[in-house]
Amino acid sequence: MFNKNNLKEISPCFVLEETLLRKNLELMQYVQQQAGVDIILAFKGFSMWSAFPMVRKYLKGATASSLNEARLCYEEMQTGAHTYMAAYIPQEFEELLKYSSHLSFNSIQQFVTYREKVKKYSSKISCAIRVNPECAVVDTDLYNPAVAGSRLGETIDNFKGELPEGLEGLHFHALCESSSHDLEKVLEVFEEKFGHWLPQLQWVNMGGGHLMTRAGYDVEHLIQVLKKFRAKHDVKIILEPGSAVAWQTGSLYATVLDIVENKKIKTAICDISFTAHMPDCLEMPYRPKITGASDPIAGKPSYRIGGMSCLSGDYMDEYSFETELKIGDQLIFEDMMHYTMVKTTTFNGVGHPCIAIEREGGAIEVIKKFAYEDFKNRLS
Repeated sequence: MFNKNNLKEISPCFVLEETLLRKNLELMQYVQQQAGVDIILAFKGFSMWSAFPMVRKYLKGATASSLNEARLCYEEMQTGAHTYMAAYIPQEFEELLKYSSHLSFNSIQQFVTYREKVKKYSSKISCAIRVNPECAVVDTDLYNPAVAGSRLGETIDNFKGELPEGLEGLHFHALCESSSHDLEKVLEVFEEKFGHWLPQLQWVNMGGGHLMTRAGYDVEHLIQVLKKFRAKHDVKIILEPGSAVAWQTGSLYATVLDIVENKKIKTAICDISFTAHMPDCLEMPYRPKITGASDPIAGKPSYRIGGMSCLSGDYMDEYSFETELKIGDQLIFEDMMHYTMVKTTTFNGVGHPCIAIEREGGAIEVIKKFAYEDFKNRLS
């Protein structure tokens, strides 16, 4: 067992805090109970399965976007997956059925192609088509499912006025770390375009992007929006947040290995990599918070933070610190549990950070250490 004073022994390391995870789950359970909806975990945002024994006490299952995720749901969440894929792979489809309770299809053509196979396998698997309400409330195109020409979901025009036989649900996903007021806007458009079919259906999956655990999120407004929709249409509502479950529940601990200076710019090189361990920081991009650091302030010690890989851009622009950094200092990158961990790679052979859990009693338990075999086995 470790504590936060001796984490340099296992640096770098992702550390999930159980107390913070439970706090998020309790809030989500409250929303489920008050609004009468089901909230499920989206593996694309958080798939640290060592935490699933706690998660499954609060949430109603999980959503998967691949055969691997569906199997993980079946084995570790101990329930069938709400599965959605942009396109199903024919040679995987029958195995996928073993692990799924719900299937959402990205196109009418995909649904027509597979519906008889689903029906033949089990009448208990419920099918839906993902629809695109064409209501854009996300500013960044990379994360906007409703961007013009989106490959995700069918627009109302593609239905030609007819709902395909055999559907029990509709699925839309138009949010990204959004507010309840954004959801309300999308629902108005969704009802206008697709509401006339809801009496024929059993459920609506409202996708992810409901960042209800963020400070300042209007949880009570969310509950009222969901209750109003459910009362009006008498359908089951499913939400599948990605970020909200693990939002602000843990950090990535790193160690300063060297400090280099060129043209009066100091760079603290650490035992992490932005491109390998925090790719969303470069992809989105967003600037991670470092405990005790700030944006550059004149007169304070300031450093770029450099990663381990040979990628030239594997760094973050300057942060200021209260005191000069030294080799061996520990840096804590905050809020690294959602999306960050699931996107990690072994680019350049950079060692993957350990994965640990800070138990509610305070002790830190290392769940996974990575070795050469983990790198080698991803290659051929």
